[in-house]
Amino acid sequence: MKRKIKFLLSALVAMIAIILVYVGYVYFSYSRIEDDRSIKVQQQAESKSLYTNKEYKISTFNIGYGSYTPDYTFFMDGGKQSKAISEESVRKNIAGAIETTKQIAPDFALFQEVDEKATRSHGVDEVQQINQSFKDYTSSFAVNYDSAFLMYPVLDPIGKSKSGILTLSNTKIESSTRYSLPIETNFNKFFDLDRAFTVAKIPVENGKYLMLYNVHLSAYIKDQAIQKEQVHKLFDHMEREYKKGNYVVCGGDFNHDLLPSSTETFKNDPTETYTWLQPFPKAELPENLSVAKLSERKEAVPSVRNLDKPYEKGKSFVALIDGFIISDNIQTIDGKVIDKGFEHSDHNPVEMTFELK
Repeated sequence: MKRKIKFLLSALVAMIAIILVYVGYVYFSYSRIEDDRSIKVQQQAESKSLYTNKEYKISTFNIGYGSYTPDYTFFMDGGKQSKAISEESVRKNIAGAIETTKQIAPDFALFQEVDEKATRSHGVDEVQQINQSFKDYTSSFAVNYDSAFLMYPVLDPIGKSKSGILTLSNTKIESSTRYSLPIETNFNKFFDLDRAFTVAKIPVENGKYLMLYNVHLSAYIKDQAIQKEQVHKLFDHMEREYKKGNYVVCGGDFNHDLLPSSTETFKNDPTETYTWLQPFPKAELPENLSVAKLSERKEAVPSVRNLDKPYEKGKSFVALIDGFIISDNIQTIDGKVIDKGFEHSDHNPVEMTFELK
């Protein structure tokens, strides 16, 4: 009996020691990427400047790090899985996102949740895979977060993630900068990780610049005050650039409902509520900025699905959270969500055609 008790105590002490070592590893390896950081630009585009009164097309696509097939569910949304099914599946999904973007044929392409190296996407360098497919585009990639190995869920840990946002332009980018967004400073910071937006500065022939923003706001943040600080840091930066006389286009995954009510528009089950879907604070936008409206279509198309269950059209909870914010010196010609049936991501891409006034 004494030996059994001694063994159990030794095992307990060893387990506690392992947990403490792991907690220490996560805590001491955590660091935020500094604010206002210049990003490397891979200059490949030939065109040197943009022109007023000429149509341009832009797309935004959260590619979900290549993990999300239509039958995929995610543990943080109430589903089961934490990693992509296989490396082959990741490469296939990224290839699908690339092909979809090529069909749109945008002048500017914004991507979110692009893994450079991550356990969840089986180490596939998605930045390289995308860049190799758009060799005539200038590219700028910024790391959103570079996390320690996270042991949750315990039986199938999501692991280590180095992921970010990628901007492509068929006109030369003069410079690109990463700006850190506010995040929670308590224990939740280890789960929501780092957040940022990027700004690509593109010359216009009239001496001004198109300031092209790429953003992916937090989804699982619990402190709404921090959520508000995130959007206002973005709003304030865009307003400052507009007041300098520049053109402002911001695209990405806003993780807020861009419609008056996605549940009503897409006829979701009204008894199902999801805390991540908060109304976008349109009323708090500076007066010269607005959410770009989508053009009239016969049937509304959602840009995101919830990942608590496999996708089933007409039954899954869907919403519109991806799109664009523009300044009033931008004229929109057309805007729409591309209905890909969430084939290669939990998001559908959104495109917009516009002119610089």
